[in-house]
Amino acid sequence: MRNTRLLIVQLAVVLTAALTFAPTRAATPSGLLYAVKGARVFTAAGAPIDNATVLMRNGVIEEVGASVSIPADAMVIDAAGMNVYPGFIDMANSTPIDTGEAEPAAGRGGAPAGGGGRGGGGGAQTFATLEEAERAKRAQILRPDYLAAANLRAGTPELNQLASAGVTTVLAVPGTGIFKGQSALVNVVLPPDDPQISTIADYRKGLAVVKSPVAMHINMAGRGGGQGYPGALLGTIAFTRQGLLDAQWQRDAQAHYARTGGRGPRPIIEPALDALKPALAREIPTAFDAGEAREIDRALALAAEFNLDPIVVGASGAADRTAELTKAKARVILSLNFPGGRGGGAAAGFGGGGGRGGGAPSLEQLKAQANAPKVPAALAQANVPFAFTSGGVAPADFIRNAAKTTKEGGLGADALLRALTIDAARLAGAADRIGSIEKGKIANLVVTQGDIFDNGSVRHVFIDGRPVEMEPAAAPPGGGRGRGGQ
Repeated sequence: MRNTRLLIVQLAVVLTAALTFAPTRAATPSGLLYAVKGARVFTAAGAPIDNATVLMRNGVIEEVGASVSIPADAMVIDAAGMNVYPGFIDMANSTPIDTGEAEPAAGRGGAPAGGGGRGGGGGAQTFATLEEAERAKRAQILRPDYLAAANLRAGTPELNQLASAGVTTVLAVPGTGIFKGQSALVNVVLPPDDPQISTIADYRKGLAVVKSPVAMHINMAGRGGGQGYPGALLGTIAFTRQGLLDAQWQRDAQAHYARTGGRGPRPIIEPALDALKPALAREIPTAFDAGEAREIDRALALAAEFNLDPIVVGASGAADRTAELTKAKARVILSLNFPGGRGGGAAAGFGGGGGRGGGAPSLEQLKAQANAPKVPAALAQANVPFAFTSGGVAPADFIRNAAKTTKEGGLGADALLRALTIDAARLAGAADRIGSIEKGKIANLVVTQGDIFDNGSVRHVFIDGRPVEMEPAAAPPGGGRGRGGQ
């Protein structure tokens, strides 16, 4: 009997020690449950549903409809008289990307991720040889191995302002280089941290990623920075084409080396060029920054030469190239940074060359300004798939300019909503996850008082099924070309 009591005491000590010293993590609530009830729900997958309820559990839409039963433990938002939309998607935005200017970024072998020929912020970097200097320039502009998903940042005021305007998801696109890198579709706000006790905090940024990679991004007008090749437009075009040729040669050399069992000279493998393989195999699309019609022609010709799957980003001249876009089976990410607006039009691919001297706009620029809101309707009429990018304007102006495509450009209201939601998700290859209010999809919602495209105001935003703390709108910019116009 005494030995039995001793054994019980010893087991109790061991159990107490295990409970005391074992790494523990607070459990995520199993019933994270929200219901938005009584609203007019624009699902983007069918007709609007009046007096409907959207039930969200653990970040996913569980039910949507006019006869949804709300569990007793749900947190309820009374949205009677309000509208509910899927979260809006900005299809080209570098705001979520950590440029790596302060510290080395992941995924690039320790090289700064921003990389873009803007001077070193201090003294100029020196090189022992001209070859070293040229290699450094090459690394800045040849970045197809740069992964947006590996270089995300979270919790910035700019991201919160996007969410507060109803933009819940963006295609995070690297901002520098000629071969800019690979984009990722990401939510702009992370879920709050779960409390963690006596353990190492886990990886968080990946929670924002909806899909990665989405596309390879190329900017043939990206410029080389500094002096010498490829500083001019013809140089960047030649560099782009040569980069694709080199990637093809490297792919074929690797295949030949493997077929011969490793006999013969071993090919030199450049990791950056290796990263172009998925684009050359059409496993991911290639997105070209191209505004004017002649730039679209150039991008489509290069895509045809290398059998790439093309997306055109910016596309101010797309209305004049609908036949060519259709023939190439290209998609368009149309910038809403309209010329003459607060964003200035430069980032959107509007205005082409010229207009930098501050003088009166040319006749061509005035024509582009008047026609800009009409481009989406022309694409819709030609059945060219398209979505929207802010092009550098502030989040509120992104939605406001989108509304202009209906009010001034003749685009149907349903087509406008789809371009900002399900069509954008489809273009990114993620329509099975986001872009509409349907059972099983990620619970990204925008609740508004009134029509969001007719001066309605955003009242609630949910990302991953959780409410977002709303930020006041940023003041209109006083100048400059900062990201997002802020």
